[in-house]
Amino acid sequence: MTSQELFENIRRKKSFLCVGLDSDIGRIPGFLLDKEDPVFEFNKRIVDATAPFTIAYKPNVAFYESRGTTGWASLEKTAEYIRNNCHDIILIADAKRGDIGNTSMMYAKAFFEGRSFDAVTVAPYMGEDSVTPFLSYEGRWVILLALTSNKGADDFQYLADSGIKLFESVLLKSSKWGSIENMMYVVGATRAEMLGDIRKIIPDHFLLIPGVGAQGGSLEEVVEYGMNSRCGLLVNSSRGIIFADSTTRFDRVAAEKAEELQQQMESHLYNRGLLQ
Repeated sequence: MTSQELFENIRRKKSFLCVGLDSDIGRIPGFLLDKEDPVFEFNKRIVDATAPFTIAYKPNVAFYESRGTTGWASLEKTAEYIRNNCHDIILIADAKRGDIGNTSMMYAKAFFEGRSFDAVTVAPYMGEDSVTPFLSYEGRWVILLALTSNKGADDFQYLADSGIKLFESVLLKSSKWGSIENMMYVVGATRAEMLGDIRKIIPDHFLLIPGVGAQGGSLEEVVEYGMNSRCGLLVNSSRGIIFADSTTRFDRVAAEKAEELQQQMESHLYNRGLLQ
């Protein structure tokens, strides 16, 4: 999927919502536990309910690989279901991989060949040769961790050398490895005030913004500081949608929560002149 195709999907669906499938088996509705694959059944119902309002799904790989082969099977079935039933969706593996080049090559193969994801989150700490294997796949995306919203982000990401913060150095250097057609960046919504500075460095890249909803991030601030002339945002909500209800109505409530966000996003897109 090209950046233009992604923007066209945003305009067509009037949404830049990404739904995070952080599908913790300990939190899914109990009545699903007697299913052959409870996590897949949960994901399937969430996808069916929220697909009209979203342009991306982001399974957090940790919630699957922690369950061994059973969890990997759930992830593979989820990815296959989305790929076969949601042709306008960008499918993101939230895996946060990052290792030496030949290992990264195998990680890229696992997600881009073995499971047909469109994008994978990657940690930049080990530098260019740990990232470029992911960039070798035509039509696929690297989503590089730039500025995260967890408390520990202060330990390293804001450290400055000659007036340049570490996360700014990551942006400056890594933007030369790829392009706006194959590289996005993760920026936490709870750091939305930093988006203005980030946009000065990477004005045209898409940003994946987690933290809106249950983590307290503000959609209004994300739009104010981060939206560009082609939207340039994928705003993720996970727990606030998928775990909004634990009854037999969980999927319908998820749809309601997703639609609420979509309607807010539609308003922002109109206000920015990105919709007619």
